[in-house]
Amino acid sequence: MPRTRTTHASAILGPDGVARLARTKVLMVGAGGIGCELLKTTLLAGFGHITLLDLDTIDISNLNRQFLFRKKDVKGSKAIVAAATAAPFNPSAVITPIFGNIKDAAYDVGWFQQFDIVLNALDNLDARRHVNRMCMASGTPLIESGTAGYLGQVQPIVKDLTECFDCVPKPTPKTFPVCTIRSTPSAPVHCVVWAKSYLMGELFGEGEEGGRRDALSEAEKSGEGGADQIRTLRAQARAFEGLRAALRDPSRAPLDVAKDIFRKVYEDDVKALLGMEDMWRTRSRPVPLSWDAVLANEPPHPDDVPFKEDWGQGEGGEGEGEGREVIKDQRALSRAENLVLFAKATVSLALRLRGGEGAGGVQGAGEGGEGGGEKEIVFDKDDEDTLDFVTAAANLRSATAGAEKKTRIGKTRWEVKEMAGNIIPAIATTNAVVAGLIVLQAVRLLKAKDAAGGGVVDMAGMKNIHITPNKPHQPLAPSSLIPPNAHCGVCRDVYVVAQVRDTEKVTLGELIRGVVGDRETTAYESARLLSDPDWDDNLGRSLGDLGVGYGAFISLVDEEGGEGGEDVTVQVGIAKWPAAAPQLRIIPSPLPPLPKRARKEEREKEEPGSPVKVLGGAFRFFLLAPSRFPFFLAGCLWMCLRLFWAMCRCVSCARVALRLRFIPLSSFFLDRCFLDR
Repeated sequence: MPRTRTTHASAILGPDGVARLARTKVLMVGAGGIGCELLKTTLLAGFGHITLLDLDTIDISNLNRQFLFRKKDVKGSKAIVAAATAAPFNPSAVITPIFGNIKDAAYDVGWFQQFDIVLNALDNLDARRHVNRMCMASGTPLIESGTAGYLGQVQPIVKDLTECFDCVPKPTPKTFPVCTIRSTPSAPVHCVVWAKSYLMGELFGEGEEGGRRDALSEAEKSGEGGADQIRTLRAQARAFEGLRAALRDPSRAPLDVAKDIFRKVYEDDVKALLGMEDMWRTRSRPVPLSWDAVLANEPPHPDDVPFKEDWGQGEGGEGEGEGREVIKDQRALSRAENLVLFAKATVSLALRLRGGEGAGGVQGAGEGGEGGGEKEIVFDKDDEDTLDFVTAAANLRSATAGAEKKTRIGKTRWEVKEMAGNIIPAIATTNAVVAGLIVLQAVRLLKAKDAAGGGVVDMAGMKNIHITPNKPHQPLAPSSLIPPNAHCGVCRDVYVVAQVRDTEKVTLGELIRGVVGDRETTAYESARLLSDPDWDDNLGRSLGDLGVGYGAFISLVDEEGGEGGEDVTVQVGIAKWPAAAPQLRIIPSPLPPLPKRARKEEREKEEPGSPVKVLGGAFRFFLLAPSRFPFFLAGCLWMCLRLFWAMCRCVSCARVALRLRFIPLSSFFLDRCFLDR
């Protein structure tokens, strides 16, 4: 029998299994490190209908591990390029690439319901939570995955059968006090955060008065700094307005503006902080930097970073790309070299602003001048100019704070990129292993789903898989699936879909009555209150008038959860409905009976390890076994006596340790206390 592309798959899955995969509709979210490997593996396994969605573009740093991309593809859409490159792996498969954001309104609950399974290959926490919620709402099985260096994990998620992505709280990104970042940095990461989040925004972004939350007001309310310190920091922030205008003024030489910024940030502001004597009683005093003094004391090597006095004077920004290739990412720069890099990056960013170039280095339609001054540039770890600016600014900040006394100061360009870009180490081998595990889990989940025939899926044979490189004898560690968390705010809710033809013609009251009838409910959209039993002003307003569009969720909190029951939340997903259909249709209809759940405090009484059970167990222990109490009391008294005797007789800690050698005798009495006799 001749061998075909499906010969091996047929031997493992059987002809019916291969045919099932060819009919399966898969949504794959993410076309990065895991996504490239996953697309290849799903195609070779025989999946016939794959929708690949990613909003990212290809960067040159992706080429070492994302094998579907080549240098010619840089700046192209990851989803489109990956689909075109991988299509020959399985010519009979239909790949639909989408260059977009999975959180867009077009990808609502109804859109998710068309797929048989969703495979996540994301590295973004917010996007993963969104996909998890959409899968819970649509009832679509999800295979969640992730890698970090040599570690990896694959988790199958099915609503009401396994815990979802949000059942376990995720660590929040670490933040730093505003006053520490702006006035008293004590670690390199403080300087990097200051350069990326504060200085970059003040000069090239929105600015303190441009609509951003006033962080200083929040710091003042929380009592982070004294009144004098907050007042000084406010004055420093206001002084940036003139520098922002100068960066966008074509009549000003960019290098002169760079010198003004350096003088203000590293000399004038530091001297102003030194004037607050109380701040430096227990801290190291910062050291102001002078432009001329730094260059005179530590002149940069001409082969390392070329320094030209005519930067920005010529047409098109002379020096914009020259010399960048000789700045090694792994080499620490001297103080003077950081100053030169700071000036060079500032000049390049100023020329981009004047040329109408916006965030991310994409050339805009403006012609510069004052029109280009309205454009903004935000930090991007793959943007050479912004990375150079943050690297140099952070290292110079470290120099003023006295964090490093050596000639070579601060962090290398690569280290700054890791900290500022929140880079998680990625290894191609780990990505390939995880991609294979995702496909295996998907095949098993689809087989279990088919066997259920529309009933409850049997998850008995499935496991969570973890890659554990520190255990060579068991590199793949399976663990049992965990049931849903009873307090999860995502998978424990009841989900329904409201198919709406026109959000401008369906009112909030019609939607609520269509879902829960006349039950008393409180309606929320995200954290925004829309109505409650005592406030019904919005019930006659349309969803569009309230700003509720397709893809949004309205939370209906049922306040008639039953006697002693906990309030039940019904999540209503707003989905697009064809033009020829009625204005509103609720799925499922009628609403299934809402579950009765015990209140949290009542459940805690029954949970093992709760304070009620612990105290009750201790009480029963001494009540039912009074003969053990003398042993317990004798052991405690003996231990106290030996400790007191050792401390009185000994002077050094070593002699205390020797004196305590008789303490095991007390354990005899404690052991006797807990023996079953």
